[in-house]
Amino acid sequence: MAENRQSYPEGIKWTKQRKDVFHILNNATEPMSAAQIYAQILKNEPDVNYAVSTIYRILAAFEEQGFVEKTTFMGDDTVMYEWNKHEHTHYAVCLNCHKKVPVHVCPLEHFDHHDMMGRGPWAEIAKSDDFVVTAHKLELYGYCKECEKIRK
Repeated sequence: MAENRQSYPEGIKWTKQRKDVFHILNNATEPMSAAQIYAQILKNEPDVNYAVSTIYRILAAFEEQGFVEKTTFMGDDTVMYEWNKHEHTHYAVCLNCHKKVPVHVCPLEHFDHHDMMGRGPWAEIAKSDDFVVTAHKLELYGYCKECEKIRK
């Protein structure tokens, strides 16, 4: 079978296993756990001959290179991974089914880079907490359309 001529980021050796994880994460619509990634790989290739521990090692290598973003959502101890596409995305998380819906509008987007470096509205945070804000993460919690219908 001819390999897809995919362009992979530089910085690490691209083994078949790493390419498998890359393809799953790069095409994912929401963050995924290592177990979910492994299950998707098995679904695509039932005869895979590596263990879920391989996925964890790959994700650690990807994180070290800055290829993935790692997060844990409130109320869930599962570590989730998302391919770092350098897009500013937040998530709305359903409290019932745990679906993660991307929210591409950020209520903090009007703060520019200089504000986040301790000037403007962020200056009070920097002064009061001896802390310089360089980034942020926002998670919204509620119910997706399907679960909200059930709740009513």
